Amino acid sequence: MGRGSGPYRPVDLARAAGISTQQVRNDEASGVLPPVQRIPSGQRRYDERHLQALLTYRALLRGFGAPAARAVMRAVRAGDLAAALELVDAGHAELQSQRSALRATRRALEAVADEVLADVRAEDDMLIGQVAEALGVRPSTLRSWDAAGLVSPARTGSRGYRSYSPVDVRDARIAHQMRLAYSRLDQIRDVLCALRDSGDATAIRTVVACREAALTGRSRAMVRAAAALDGYLDGVGRPP
Repeated sequence: MGRGSGPYRPVDLARAAGISTQQVRNDEASGVLPPVQRIPSGQRRYDERHLQALLTYRALLRGFGAPAARAVMRAVRAGDLAAALELVDAGHAELQSQRSALRATRRALEAVADEVLADVRAEDDMLIGQVAEALGVRPSTLRSWDAAGLVSPARTGSRGYRSYSPVDVRDARIAHQMRLAYSRLDQIRDVLCALRDSGDATAIRTVVACREAALTGRSRAMVRAAAALDGYLDGVGRPP
């Protein structure tokens, strides 16, 4: 499909974007495409503006996610270029914030993982409320980590109170830092299991490296999306 050709059927746009015809209609209904003309038979007929809008939206979707991508295209459709670019800037700022948080988390995790847990005594154990206060989380968060198999402290007393040993507290601190870095529960579980087995921070470095690679991939997708948006604005999709 070359620029300036058309009209297009829904299936033509679907093939160009690598999606279903139903998804084309969904994207149209969500307001990311310009208004669509219908021929007397009631069928939709799209032109080059719709094709470029769809391809731009799909690129934004991969880089910024659905809510931001829709908001950008709706702003462009409304002629509010400043609002559209502000949303793009916000996406890049959020990604940079995640990068900074990940770097800080890596340093904190390695420091925690390398702690020497010597001379452990029973009186060093902590109750769930004490651990929650030390980490700045709710006791319910610690209970959910226990249920998920992340940090499972021993039970003590007739009422089965959770008793966190220094190792449990270390693991809870690691879980907390990884959650701040947007790690999934299964990723945290794998790190803690590997840490208990190996006794060093190798597993943590592996997870951080994977997360850094994911952020790099998203950053590349954002760059491609911004380039697509710029081309759209310079071409058939220029707002009035």
